[in-house]
Amino acid sequence: MFRFLENLVDPYGPYDEVDAPPRKLWPFLKSYSQPFKKVFIWAALLSLIVAAVEVGLIYYMGRVVDLMSSGEPSQVLEQYGLELFLAAVFILVMRPLIQAADVGILNNAILPNYGTLFRWRAHKHVLRQSVGWFENDFAGRIANRIMQAPPAAGEAIFQVFDAITFSVAYIIGAFILLSEADPRLAIPLVLWMMLYACLVSWTMKRVGPASKASSDARSMTTGRVVDSYSNIHSVKLFAHHEGEVAFAKEAIEKTRQTFAREMRIFTIMDVMLVTLNGLLIVGVVGWAIWLWAQGSASVGAVAAATALTLRLNAMTGWIMWALSSFFRSLGVVSEGMETIAQPITLVDVPDAKALELTDGVVEFKALTHHYGRDKGGLESLSLRISAGEKVGLIGRSGAGKSTLVKLLLRFYDPEGGTIEIDGQDITRVTQNSLRHVTGMVSQDSSLMHRSVRDNILYGRPDASEAEMIEAAKRAEAHKFILDLSDPEGREGYDAHVGERGVKLSGGQRQRIGLARVILKNAPILVLDEATSALDSEVEAAIQDTLYGVMEGKTVIAIAHRLSTIAHMDRIVVLDDGKIAEEGTHAALLAKGGLYAGFWARQSGGFLNTDAAE
Repeated sequence: MFRFLENLVDPYGPYDEVDAPPRKLWPFLKSYSQPFKKVFIWAALLSLIVAAVEVGLIYYMGRVVDLMSSGEPSQVLEQYGLELFLAAVFILVMRPLIQAADVGILNNAILPNYGTLFRWRAHKHVLRQSVGWFENDFAGRIANRIMQAPPAAGEAIFQVFDAITFSVAYIIGAFILLSEADPRLAIPLVLWMMLYACLVSWTMKRVGPASKASSDARSMTTGRVVDSYSNIHSVKLFAHHEGEVAFAKEAIEKTRQTFAREMRIFTIMDVMLVTLNGLLIVGVVGWAIWLWAQGSASVGAVAAATALTLRLNAMTGWIMWALSSFFRSLGVVSEGMETIAQPITLVDVPDAKALELTDGVVEFKALTHHYGRDKGGLESLSLRISAGEKVGLIGRSGAGKSTLVKLLLRFYDPEGGTIEIDGQDITRVTQNSLRHVTGMVSQDSSLMHRSVRDNILYGRPDASEAEMIEAAKRAEAHKFILDLSDPEGREGYDAHVGERGVKLSGGQRQRIGLARVILKNAPILVLDEATSALDSEVEAAIQDTLYGVMEGKTVIAIAHRLSTIAHMDRIVVLDDGKIAEEGTHAALLAKGGLYAGFWARQSGGFLNTDAAE
């Protein structure tokens, strides 16, 4: 039974992905709720039936009181015994079955699957965002919104069918029951409902915004705390413990204040609710007693009115909290939408095809990119790299080297100009096909918090164990990998490397990153300070490997180490976003220009690119 309900909706089923999700709350929730339409209809119907049964029971208890007052016990039992027996059977058998169907749909079909579907689709959408999008926010805040919004959406859906639908049906049923007993009994109920609606309206107008502000403050706190933890080495190195505590305290205090303001609303609501419920009890029960005293209402009607009023009194707090929870959850979803509903700005064009690599010719044509600013980046840069050519990029910090590589990998779209690979504009091909033909070893080889094996196989998941080990050996990583272990007792290639690879040294991370790229064996290779974290001995040991990896590939290498730059087919010197010089190492030295100046000021095998011209 449970498995049947849990499988009514597949949260991982196919759906039409959109680049620009709805930015308004209700259309946004509607788009996520499409697979649940039939389940929602059943949930609503069952909620109405449950409410009708509850009101019917109160009505029947009033009838039982009237039956007991209609004659001698033996006479009443003889005349109405079968009716009472059938009522008992309904209460013992049918009522639990109806309730089981209602809670089963809610607890087993909707709640586990709705939050899962929401989180799955939200995560897929966020992963499609560009690198630049991630660079503009806290990773902790993004993750917090992905984690907070789905259960909040599930809670809102739950309250719709568990409380709101039920309570509306119950109040309507109570009105009908009191009207049938005596139409005048419905008057205080209607007056109470009007006042109650005013209180609900007052509360809900304030709960949503207050909850959104509170949720936003919590996300900010999470972002700051995670930022401190992720950069714990810098915190310790610069002795900024107190500064980080103060930085987090500011966000924590804002969270406390926003939450306190939210709770003020609920305190006022509770006090007003108790007052209104007192008016309801006195109004309905007092009037029922007065009508009984006038002979206009039976004892059963008074009993039913009393039971119904006391039940409503108990329910109103629950209804109000359910409504508050509903709007509070919507506030959390609204806050999460600031991340989840952001449109994908860097997308494949509608007719994008896979990149067809023939030779590996890379050409930059009048490339301009300033990251939306007036300066920095690249300015009308044109450069052609022939198939199999090895080109070294050199220049001062901020000259545009990394920008050129980011644009080649299409982490950003250029503000002007084009990049072509074998004559194909990279903005017209699929991003995945572009990155499949490109391998990159970066200065900061960030690793996943997974095993060494998983990290190397990230380059080519279908590679064999032997191929993976061979790649590690070529990267001079095999020996130290065999000596690795983690706190869980995993060793060698099974050892986990910690978040971003923090359990390894910089050189070890870089060698695993290199092994990953060797395994990928992409025809276009980008080396961004690929050996910067290696000591001279290790670098010398893998030089032959690096040149072997480069063989037959189109290579772009950013490096300050002369051992890497000097042997390139061509060296391109960037300055202020433009090509200042280009040629072979010997030709540039003979020219006596910018490159020769860097060479003259070399220190320890590095080009002193920060020196003045």
